[in-house]
Amino acid sequence: MGPGAVVAAVTAERSGVRGAGRHAVANLVGAALTALAGVALHVVVTRAWTPAEAGLFFVASSLFLVGAAVAVLGSNVGAVYFVSRYRALGRTPEIRPVLVAGLLPVAAASLLVAVLGWLAAPWLVDTLADSPGVARDEVVAAVRVLLPFVPCAAAAEFALAACRGFGAMRPLLLIERLGRSALQLAAVAAVAAWGLSAGTALPLAWVAPSLPAALAAAVWLAVLVRRAGGGAGGPGSAWRGQWRPFWRYTGPRALANLLQVMLQRLDIVLVGVLRGVADAAVYTAATRFLVVGQLAGQALSTSVQHRLAAHLATGDRAAAGALYQAATGWLVLLSWPVYLGGALLAEPVLALFGPGYTAGRTVLVVLALTMLVATGCGMVDAVLMMAGRTSWTLYNAAAAGTVNIAANLWWIPAHGILGAAAAWSLAILLNNLVPLLQLHRACGLHPFGRGTRLAAGLAMSCFGVLPLAVRAVAGAGSAPAAAALAVGAAAYAAAAWRWRGPLHLDSLRALRRAAPATT
Repeated sequence: MGPGAVVAAVTAERSGVRGAGRHAVANLVGAALTALAGVALHVVVTRAWTPAEAGLFFVASSLFLVGAAVAVLGSNVGAVYFVSRYRALGRTPEIRPVLVAGLLPVAAASLLVAVLGWLAAPWLVDTLADSPGVARDEVVAAVRVLLPFVPCAAAAEFALAACRGFGAMRPLLLIERLGRSALQLAAVAAVAAWGLSAGTALPLAWVAPSLPAALAAAVWLAVLVRRAGGGAGGPGSAWRGQWRPFWRYTGPRALANLLQVMLQRLDIVLVGVLRGVADAAVYTAATRFLVVGQLAGQALSTSVQHRLAAHLATGDRAAAGALYQAATGWLVLLSWPVYLGGALLAEPVLALFGPGYTAGRTVLVVLALTMLVATGCGMVDAVLMMAGRTSWTLYNAAAAGTVNIAANLWWIPAHGILGAAAAWSLAILLNNLVPLLQLHRACGLHPFGRGTRLAAGLAMSCFGVLPLAVRAVAGAGSAPAAAALAVGAAAYAAAAWRWRGPLHLDSLRALRRAAPATT
């Protein structure tokens, strides 16, 4: 091993790249299975029910996710930040009090959202009452079936985030990625097979797994707190002393978290309002494919967040920068083939959802190309949060959310689902490029290391240039494009193995040789 390799190995070890790589593999496997389950669930819904009925479900579930984001109050970010910080600083007795300080407002907020949402459901869905093929009472029933599970969803989100603060990735993998996703798919498939209602049975089947997920996450977190020695003597009134620091950090993130969920889901609701729930179904099918790539980013983010918080808490920016760049390289390596392949095969991909859904192919292409830029920035928002700049993430999310809503209201009536895609693309770019500049100026961090540049070049060559060259020679059919992508995938795998050192793939492979320190 040469001197350069020795330095790289030492840097990777100190920055936590190897540990993050071990956790990232497990999370990526879970994310892949979650993505497949999510796509399968949407295919079941769109094929078992009419576009209007499917759109009703997608709008109702989007409203539920926005309500759950309100109830969480951004506490998931605070849980990761404070647990990992207190562990790094040797302040483990403060872990239980800070978790109590974070959880109490979440419990109150989730109950309030459920009650107010139940009462306001008729008013919320009045704008959808004229959608063809959907009765107003069906929409109200769908929303009300979901609302009692808001506390479960909020509690599970908080508990799993706190587990990540301990460095434990298994709870997220087993409870959320595998358990809840598998139960959702099985329950929805059963409802479809029995021909039950899209207004009550379908949303209930989709949301019911939130209850066992919340219970399992709470039990796992309690075990981790006890093992860490953070529960000796009970929290008493010590949580009051943690209230101010926790919510001073987390408070700005509460609104930012809500705005980010709205950024991902409100466009579905607005399409349903302005163009009808059938168009909302087509738009949802076209955009859900992007979740396959987004889950890779979420998996990597959950693997490195607590390490970033620990490095930045101790002032080790060099280690934080190395970890950020390595994770961005992994993200580009994994997600760019998905987005480029989706753009090339948009029509056959959407045909999986049934007749009529190929109308969303332009939406898929526009958003897939936008996500190349977003993933190239890495998990920039998470790095800002772990650096303690939650107020900045709030301002960024507010700006992106405002632009998204205004552009949707302007473009959807005239351009339909393409207008919604353009609005979301504009907001995504704003929500990634602005924090990228902020992070570089404030902390001197950026994602463009050698691994990131190499991954981008390989992906663009194998899944961009090569398929376009084949298309120029063989025509624009699906068969030549699929053949070109298959050849590109083989070349991509070989090239990634050839340059596995700069891409830090050895850190990912280390999973089979080293067990995680925390379970």
